[in-house]
Amino acid sequence: MARVILRALLIWLLFCLQVTSSNIGEKPGSIVKPYKRGALQDLVTWDEHSIFVRGQRVLFYSGEFHPFRLPVPSLWLDVFQKIKALGYTGVSFYSDWALLEGRQGNFTAEGIFAFEPFFEAASTAGIYLLARPGPYINAEVSGGGFPGWLQRTEAKLRTPEYLDYTDTYVQSIGAIIAKAQITNGGPVILFQPENEYSQATSDVIFPDRTYFQAVEDQYRAAGIVVPFISNDAAPHGYLAPRTGNGSVDIYGHDAYPLGFDCANPDLWPDGALPTNFRTLHLEQSPSTPYSLVEFQGGSFDPWGGSSFSNCTALLNEQFERVFFKNDFSFGVTIFNIYMTYGGTNWGNLGHPGGYTSYDYGAAIAEDRTVPREKYSEAKLAVNFLKVSPEYLTAVPGNASNGSFASIPSIATTQLKGNVTNFYVVRHAAYNSLNSTEYTLSVPTSAGNITIPQLSSVLALHGRDSKIHVTDYDVGGLNLLYTSAEIFTWKKFFDKTVLVLYGGANETHEAAFAGCSTFNLLEGGAVRSKVQDNALIINWDVDETRRVIKVGCNLFVYILDRNDAYNYWVIDLQVPRQQDNYTIAKSSSIIRAGYLLRTASVRGNTLHLTGDLNQTTLIEVIGGAPQNCSSLIFNDQKVATTTSPHGVITGTLTFNMPNFSLPNLMGLEWKYINSLPEIEPNYSDSAWPNADLMTTRNPRGLDTPTSLYGSDYGFNTGNLLFRGHFNATGRETELYIRTQGGAAYGVSVFLNSTFLGSWVGNGTGFEYNQSLALPILRDGQTTVITVFQDNMGLDENGKVGTDQMKNPRGILNYTLSGRDQSAVEWKITGNLGGEDYRDHARGPLNEGGLWAERQGYHLPNPPSTDWESGKPTDRIEGPGVAFYTTSFNLNLPVGYDIPLSFVFTNSSTNATGVLAYRSQLYVNGYQFGKYGMSPGLVDLDTSIK
Repeated sequence: MARVILRALLIWLLFCLQVTSSNIGEKPGSIVKPYKRGALQDLVTWDEHSIFVRGQRVLFYSGEFHPFRLPVPSLWLDVFQKIKALGYTGVSFYSDWALLEGRQGNFTAEGIFAFEPFFEAASTAGIYLLARPGPYINAEVSGGGFPGWLQRTEAKLRTPEYLDYTDTYVQSIGAIIAKAQITNGGPVILFQPENEYSQATSDVIFPDRTYFQAVEDQYRAAGIVVPFISNDAAPHGYLAPRTGNGSVDIYGHDAYPLGFDCANPDLWPDGALPTNFRTLHLEQSPSTPYSLVEFQGGSFDPWGGSSFSNCTALLNEQFERVFFKNDFSFGVTIFNIYMTYGGTNWGNLGHPGGYTSYDYGAAIAEDRTVPREKYSEAKLAVNFLKVSPEYLTAVPGNASNGSFASIPSIATTQLKGNVTNFYVVRHAAYNSLNSTEYTLSVPTSAGNITIPQLSSVLALHGRDSKIHVTDYDVGGLNLLYTSAEIFTWKKFFDKTVLVLYGGANETHEAAFAGCSTFNLLEGGAVRSKVQDNALIINWDVDETRRVIKVGCNLFVYILDRNDAYNYWVIDLQVPRQQDNYTIAKSSSIIRAGYLLRTASVRGNTLHLTGDLNQTTLIEVIGGAPQNCSSLIFNDQKVATTTSPHGVITGTLTFNMPNFSLPNLMGLEWKYINSLPEIEPNYSDSAWPNADLMTTRNPRGLDTPTSLYGSDYGFNTGNLLFRGHFNATGRETELYIRTQGGAAYGVSVFLNSTFLGSWVGNGTGFEYNQSLALPILRDGQTTVITVFQDNMGLDENGKVGTDQMKNPRGILNYTLSGRDQSAVEWKITGNLGGEDYRDHARGPLNEGGLWAERQGYHLPNPPSTDWESGKPTDRIEGPGVAFYTTSFNLNLPVGYDIPLSFVFTNSSTNATGVLAYRSQLYVNGYQFGKYGMSPGLVDLDTSIK
């Protein structure tokens, strides 16, 4: 039973409204490209085609996953297994400097920030890692990963001037990653220094080879010996191998061809499909594998955006079919999809341009579930490449219209292998919604053939792409050609299994050289003919599965694409951990529904683990041990039958869990005022004086003393300022200009009187306003209170801009009839500032609200004597209310049950929707920010 403490921190009232709340494994050729300074290790090498790991060619097919966006180390293996189940061989990850060195010189990576459990989970799952620690990472995190104290440095960021400030972080994170390299038995095989070092202002040297070389030298000094790879933001060719000082070992670049317009999820603009990547690769880095280090797997969504459901629709399974296969047509063999699991921007770690969820519309949803069709489509794509070793060395040609296809509206790219040829087929107008009929004329070992031979045409539907193959080796049998796509094939001890699939309303054809007989074991009829010593079969795709035995021991499963989604290729685990990575000694092909995780053989028993969402038929088509005596699923024996052809069949029973969740509004809530700073007797004597007369911030000062949060060590969350002055009675207006990042808000009080607010919108990062003052008496002691939300620090993608240093706080103010110096300011933010007290949750989790500074967001606040009050209750006037409750969760063991808090947009009065902001804490962790105002609404309504 889990005890949950819920802290609903419902923030301030705006506009005076009320606050509420396998088969790949080829030995290297005679030329393997060396490091630029000589070999540092020999376990990871490369040539112009691919990398080698322990002497075998490896397709590094990777998904991006950030451990800091899932602050529960025990769940990391879950995500790794879901990525491994896709067939991926790798994961790329960032580390966030701002979370690890919140105070300059004090690096800490313990608890939820420790990397060792992450590396252990990757090794357990059998996933190689690409480490990307920056120091700059972008990643839609606050400051792009830069800690807030860098705002106080005069050095221009991402230039030689700032390198001394990175020493502690680089030495520390470098040493941690070095211990996890493959040379030390770990999963890290590639390393990326810096990030998207691709643009700069005209007043800095760019690309600065001295700077980039220094970053590389820092990491080499920390013990990094695996190859360095780059990720140019676009294929500029910057710092490619053998181009001089600062060059990397393997050049790579990023691509987000559909951009981030989730508001138009059906729009694929003309000209967005890349067509020149192969040409640029040959110009820029022909001696290294073609590498896409970040390729679009989804999209971020800003405050005021259209929601991640739209992003999922924009970057859906059709996007994967067209754009991923287009990348395959360029011969990519290092391929990382950003994101594959996005996670959550908990605890203020996000940048101002995004809200709490970082779902990204990725293949794996924020709650770690895998119901999206794009997850299954991704599985089809990678499994084909994994069983196609000739793909790794095939030479891509240029896309041409009508050269292989019969009509110019179909574009075809040939990848020519030693024996096998691959033909990537798409619409010439890549975004076409038409269904187009065509034939394909290709050379084969049996001469030139026009496909199909037993029917009239093939069909390519709108927003689709296919890979046809010729002379494809299936366990020693030559698949002369197939227009249907290959999911996988495996050669088992007693048979070979080939799985083909096609889309609805398609006709396909396959030919098997040297074969003359087949038996239809299951499903509807197929057309067939033996011609030129080859068996040709032709069929219309429908929902009926067909199973054909070709010759003596080839079993061909012919599937509808939607049925293929239910099939899994799971590597059989072996005792030696290093053999559980990409080069599987044996695998199983299993039809099992929602998710299969692992497979292992113990004696004559096949053990499987996986997840169910309904009662499911399971078929072990191949990969069970000889004389298999039993099947175990999640430690439960499954009753099975075995067909004459060795297929083991059973039923996996799903029992719906019986549980109930608390009605949050039916619980006992306690309430306390969290803006006592506007009360007459409040004392801010313990607050720091905001009395710095100079700043190192490049913006400079428009005020007598700095009113920038980071100048006083407050880099995250809400800021409070109190300006003291003795009134003369002539003050009538306060002009104030503040900056808090996109979507921030601010409220201003004079003594206890509310003057006004800026409610914020998705794009406004600063705001100025003139506020009328009440009549003041001569000599009256007066306090201005400014309460401001810090939405995170800006990223720093363009070298020379130092945008990360855009301050948070008060930029300027004027008190009518008085000098600025008449006001003396105090400031506060998160408890302790950079000497933050809560090391378990890190330096960014909390801000400067009074309740936060008292620690009331943590478990067991002293709420016994507080007033009763619920977040749905209305408080009188502008202010901040803090609500707390607790409840027990009694969820059944053996189920993974994602939970979320849902905010409804129902708070209204006679003038319409009320403007408010809220923060949600669960057991001390800030798991959500929600903004309810024009430009912010309908964004973060479900907080995982």
